This record gives sequence, structure tokens and C-alpha cells, in this order.
Amino acid sequence: IRATRVVRSLFVPLSLAVGFAMIASYVLSTSFVPILYIWFNRRLHGSEEERMGRSKFDHFRDRYRVFLSKLMRRRRLLVWAYLGAAILFVVLLGPRLGREIFPHVSGNQFDLHLRAPTGTRIESTEQIAVGTLKEIKRLAGPNNVTASIGYVGSYAPSYPVNLIYLWTSGPHDADLRVQFRPEAHLDVIGLEEKLRKTLPQMFPGTSFSFESGDLVSEVLNFGSPTPIEVAVNGPHLSADHAFAEKIRAEMSQVGALRDLQYAQPLSYPSLNVDIDRVRAGQLGLTVQQIAQSVETATWSSRFVHRNFWQDPQTGIGYQVQVEVPQPEMSNIGDVSDLSLVQGGPSTHPTLGDVANLSYGTVVGEYDRYDMQRMVSLTANIVGEDLGRAASQVEAAIRRAGTPPRGVEVHVRGQVVPMEQTLDSLGLGLVFAVVAIFLLLAANFQSMRLAFVTVSTTPAVLCGVIAALLLTGTTLNLQSFMGAIMALGVSVANSILLVTFAEEHRREGGSATEAALHGGSTRLRPILMTSLAMIAGMIPMAIALGEGGHQTAPLGRAVIGGLAASTLATLLVLPAVFSLAQEHVSIESASLDASDPNSRYAKGAR
Repeated sequence: IRATRVVRSLFVPLSLAVGFAMIASYVLSTSFVPILYIWFNRRLHGSEEERMGRSKFDHFRDRYRVFLSKLMRRRRLLVWAYLGAAILFVVLLGPRLGREIFPHVSGNQFDLHLRAPTGTRIESTEQIAVGTLKEIKRLAGPNNVTASIGYVGSYAPSYPVNLIYLWTSGPHDADLRVQFRPEAHLDVIGLEEKLRKTLPQMFPGTSFSFESGDLVSEVLNFGSPTPIEVAVNGPHLSADHAFAEKIRAEMSQVGALRDLQYAQPLSYPSLNVDIDRVRAGQLGLTVQQIAQSVETATWSSRFVHRNFWQDPQTGIGYQVQVEVPQPEMSNIGDVSDLSLVQGGPSTHPTLGDVANLSYGTVVGEYDRYDMQRMVSLTANIVGEDLGRAASQVEAAIRRAGTPPRGVEVHVRGQVVPMEQTLDSLGLGLVFAVVAIFLLLAANFQSMRLAFVTVSTTPAVLCGVIAALLLTGTTLNLQSFMGAIMALGVSVANSILLVTFAEEHRREGGSATEAALHGGSTRLRPILMTSLAMIAGMIPMAIALGEGGHQTAPLGRAVIGGLAASTLATLLVLPAVFSLAQEHVSIESASLDASDPNSRYAKGAR
């Protein structure tokens, strides 16, 4: 839900702004622009006789008409070549586009999660965190780190805070958030790669993972600390872990993945207490009494017996608890000498008298999905887009083999919302084309003319793909919006040409002459509209200003799609119009009885 709100908060305002801007431009172009044109034209050029001189654009238009007439002689070959080239372009080059939800932009901060050997005391973890921060400052340069926030260890259960956002499972975990100066212009991704090489050498046995540092990525990860998460869940944790090891071995061969590790500590050091119930019964002790004694000594009495003292003056209640000093519980022998009941150890039994103590390991954190325990693998992506990395991860899962019975494998993180978002946008693009086609069919009262008008859509797709490939841009939410904008402007240019060509054909000209007339007369407005849109998108496409890389795919998609569609509108569209309207009567399909060209009106008379 939060991810949907983030996408909606970015997509809806931009869509509304574009819609209102188009409405305002339409009102201005139909009301004030003609008046201003007449007024300025009279001021600048004087009388009509003085305006009869031919300009350089008139000569360019004449050459365009001659060239277009040559193309019209091979119009069938031109149209088939256009369709074939467009299909091959989309099929062959389209899959090469990278995919992600939003453009990946290297910001001025990052989050670093470090995990010392499981069970490390919090004092040692703090020293590792401090040393890590010093190394970050050294590689970033003097005075380039402006702020840093660190969380070491995990809070006690009594602390009133939601621990889900800390990602620390014990005293061996730490989170560091580091902010850099914007004017330093640091290559954060390069800095992370350097830290991946130096930190494991400085702190052997400690694993490091760079996690999402911006709010949008954190929300779109859907609870995962990294963009890629592979969750293995089933009824038996041992079977989940065994199959997760196979997946980890295959995922380690994917070169784009970094910081591959388990999200849960699976081998936390433990002290196993095996109670001899017969011996305990002979000494008059119950398992509950033994467990309470051990818990009080190793943790606190507050979890066994609640005891409050109320201040008689203020009336405030204070919790009274008993804790054994940690230095007195440093090894297995200290725990074995623990007295089980009140009194000194000389008169009462100890824990070693009724239990066998040994060292072992346990799972340090249990995560569940649908009430089933799961083991999850997390990884970052470097040097690859999310779509290709997700495909490689899915291939690695397939290579791991068939999961055991009852075990399920799910890829999470940003993969699922990316696929849903791009599929929805692709479906929206198709619906946009269909809606435009139906509106044009109603406007022209002809399915043929509507088809001719939207025939430049393949050129828009080819132009968008070419622009994104040449600039190394991924297919994301911004580039999809740019494709939709380019499609709208392209259809507007096509409507200009088709409208004038159809009017000329209805006046008695042939379809070929009408196509030449429409192209030559609408050459100037089509070029002006396209060039103005392209020029307006250039600053956005080259990502000027801070945060410009977020919206750069939109500008690049508009420029590529509009450039290709303009060529198709001026060169291919006249040929499509000529072929479609070559043997069509000038009679209208209108049901309006007042339409003199309507065949139905003639039949009615």
C-alpha cells in the first residue's frame, strides 16, 4: 500500500500538470495565437504584395515535395519496409532495455549494515562500527562526511520502540547511516565498492551490506533491506536452510550481485541446559523452579516476578529487579555453580547437580511468512539493472533444482512491484492507443482514417527504444510517461496531415495528390511542433540541476519517440494514406441527413 501511494504521489501530479498544460496551450493556440499572428505579420511584413517573396523554407518545402513524390512511386515497398523494420527493431532491441521502477540515482548518503561473528558482545561490535566509520571518512576525504547515525546491537524488549526498521538481530549487528556533503560530488557507488574491498580485510569475519538509503527505495523494497531478496519458507526450517544453501551457491555465480548473505543469524551461540528430571525430583525441585533460577541469573528477575515500589511522596511506581553482574557469569562453570533456591550454595543444590551443561548453536532470529518460518537471502545490485538481475536470480533458482516437498521459493524486494508497475504501464499504453483510435474513428467517421492516423505509433516505440539504448537509460516509470507524451504529440501531427489530405481528396483530387498536398502544406507546423517539443526536453534529457537524473528518462524518451515519429509522419504517413484511400469513394459514412456527401442522405432522398 505504501509503495502504491508513493507511485501515485509521483505519477498523478505529473499527469495532472501535463493535462492542464495541454488544455491551457489549446486555449491559447485557438484564441490568442491567430490574433497575434495577424497583428505581428502586418507589422513586420507590411502589405500582401510585400509578403509574396519566397523564403528558404519555401525552397526546402519544394524539395521535400519532390522527394516525397519519388517515395510515393514505391509506396507499397516503403510501407512494408516500415512495418518490417519496426517489428524487427522492437523484437530484437526491445528486450535489451534494462528495467526498473525508478531511475537509480546515486545520492549523497548510504546505509551500511554490518554483522560481526554471531554472538559478538556489543562492546566489540561498537569498536567495529567506530573503525568502519573512520575508514569511511578516510576514503571519502577530509570533512566530506557531514553526519552519521549509528545503531549498535538490539534494544531490550522493555524498550518502547518498533524494532522492525532497525534490522539488528542481536549485539553483533550494527547499522550506520552516513551523509556526505553535496558539494563534494562523491561517487557513492565507487566508494561502496572500495569499502567492500577494505572493510573485510580490516575486520575478518564481519559481513557488510549496503542497503537502501532513500525513502522511495525503502518503501518499494516492501520490507526487504535490499532490492533483491529470495525467501525460502516451508514447514521445516532445516529443509528450508538446506535448499537455501543450494540457491546461495548458484546466486554467488551472478556477477551483478553484491553483499549476498542470510538475513537471519542461523548459528547463534547458546548454552544448552539438559535437566535430569529424576535427579531434580529427588532434590525436591521442579523444572519451573530451575528455569526461573536460570532466567533470573542470566537475565533479570523482572521476567519472573514483577515487583513494584511506590514512592510515598510522589506516588510514582518503580520496578524493582535483581540482576547478577555479567562478569560473574563469564563461562559455563559460573552457570553450573548457580544456586537454584534461596540460600548459599553450600546448603542448597546448584544447577550442575541437576543438569548437564554444554555449548551449542541456535537460530538467532525467526522470520515468518503466512505463519511459516523462512530463510531469506539478501543481495545488492551493482553494474546491472534490476530487470536483468532479477532474470539472472530466477535462472539461479531454477538451476538449484526442484524444492523439497512443502518448500516454496519467492523472489521479493523491488522485483514484484517493478513487474507489476511496468506491466500496468504497458497495458495503459495499449489502452491509450485504442482510445485514440476510437476517438479518431468517431471524429473522421472512418475506421480507415483512424488507422492511418495511428500508423506512426510503431515509429514512436522505435524512437523511444533507440533513445534509451543510446543513452544507457532503463525502461522505467519516467521513460514510460515520456513514451505516452511522445505518442500524443505524434498523433496530433498525424491528425494535421491526414485532415488536410482528406479535405483535398474530397475536393476531387486523387489519394496520391492529396497525400502530397497534406505533407507539403503541413510541413511547417509539424516541424515546428516537433522541434519545439524536442528543444524543450533537451535540458531535462541532459539532467541539468540536482536530482535531474530522476526525470532524465522522460525527456530522452520524448526526444527519441518524437524524432522518429516526425520522420514517419512526413515520409511514411503520406504513403499509408495514399494506399488506404486510393479506392475509397468520396461519399461520407455520416448518418447526418444534411451532409451532402452522405450515402445515407442520398438514399433517404
